[in-house]
Amino acid sequence: VAIQSLSELERVRLQEVAYNRLHQDYDLGCQITIPKDGQKRKKSLRRKLDSLAKEKNKDKENTPQAFAISLSQVIANDRTHRQRQEGQRLDPVSREEHKDSSDLVSSILQFATKRATKELSSSNSSLSSTSETANESTSPNTPEAAPRARRRGGMSVDSITDLDDNQSRLLEALQLSLPAETPSKKEKHRDKRLSLNPIYRQVPRVVDSCCQHLEKYGLQTVGIFRVGSSKKRVRQLREEFDRGVDVQLDEEHSVHDVAALLKEFLRDMPDPLLTKELYTAFINTMLMEPEDQQIATQLLVYLLPPCNSDTLHRLLEFLNTVAQHAHDAIDKDGHEVTGNKMTSINLATIFGPNLLHKQKSSDKEFSVQSSARAEESTAVIAVVQRMIATFEDLFMVSPDLQNEVLMSLLETDPDVVDYLLRRKASQSLTACSEESAATRFRYISSQTPCVVDITPRVMWRESAI
Repeated sequence: VAIQSLSELERVRLQEVAYNRLHQDYDLGCQITIPKDGQKRKKSLRRKLDSLAKEKNKDKENTPQAFAISLSQVIANDRTHRQRQEGQRLDPVSREEHKDSSDLVSSILQFATKRATKELSSSNSSLSSTSETANESTSPNTPEAAPRARRRGGMSVDSITDLDDNQSRLLEALQLSLPAETPSKKEKHRDKRLSLNPIYRQVPRVVDSCCQHLEKYGLQTVGIFRVGSSKKRVRQLREEFDRGVDVQLDEEHSVHDVAALLKEFLRDMPDPLLTKELYTAFINTMLMEPEDQQIATQLLVYLLPPCNSDTLHRLLEFLNTVAQHAHDAIDKDGHEVTGNKMTSINLATIFGPNLLHKQKSSDKEFSVQSSARAEESTAVIAVVQRMIATFEDLFMVSPDLQNEVLMSLLETDPDVVDYLLRRKASQSLTACSEESAATRFRYISSQTPCVVDITPRVMWRESAI
């Protein structure tokens, strides 16, 4: 299945399974860590002073909404922008009702917050925090939960908390911040807050808008991403996205300007899309046997935070489409169509350094190790080229990995596994409703291999399904 079809809880456990697989089965010659989305890096005294100075001047300048900020913050800003648009589309009566209900919720939350401990963090003050991943649970920039109508999967239960009626969400949210909690309890609470449904695709608005525009108007443009653009127009577009303006890219916008804007967004990300933590691991996959390179790369992609993974999928899908139009072709009417000349190797040469890089320590280091860096640059291009060519396979999760994910959940939350299997079985039955009963049984059995060798209790559940 596609990784986007897994529930939020399953995606977090998939990270752990992929991490264990990499350590047990593949030697990448470096330390591997699961990247944390929006993590707070250690700051020097100088950087702390600079941050304080920026905070003082925050009122004097607008905080960017899209460029040069963490990916999770961009997505949170986009969600706020989308909610504001939906509020503006409401008629005056509905808007007033919506405002009244919001005021009521706000007053309740305010009352509850006053009674809470002073340790209550802003990341835990939201009742609808089920879309937070393990990597985002303590970040103040965590996007709010997507509405259930926008989640893939029509089940009514959302998170483990919904399966447990003994505690309210508010009490649970308040308890999360108690300083006396042990790490294991925090981990358990974290899992309880993760959604049991697939989360809404986390792709920045600027990335999706640029990709859609270029797919519509730029696939036949020769030298796309190589030809220069208007710096003035690109700066104007950047400022509009940063102000939260509802930018509508159409045929009046230059293909080269939009292409430059997309490159600029990826280049200015504080942490590259493939993360600095996994830089060496991705590079070292090129030292492996050809048959192991793709599997190791796929496992490394599983380690990415969901927002990085979803954004990478959208970008690689677009780049793969561009590469398919690289060569001249004949259309259905017999006319020759000029290709854009941007093959996967050309695209990887342009995008590789933006997607996968590590911070340079100094110019001196760069000059001394220029030969080694040249080899790394070649490896970066090769890694990204392979990703573009095989992007569909990269984001598919094999049955044996799904099995490991459910087995790990079975040890801690058997009821959750029961719920997930019932949903998968329900979806399978719907997909093959026109098949015979015998065919249906074989199909469901093949889709839920994890329940065959577990325990009599779970085998009974399979018969119940």
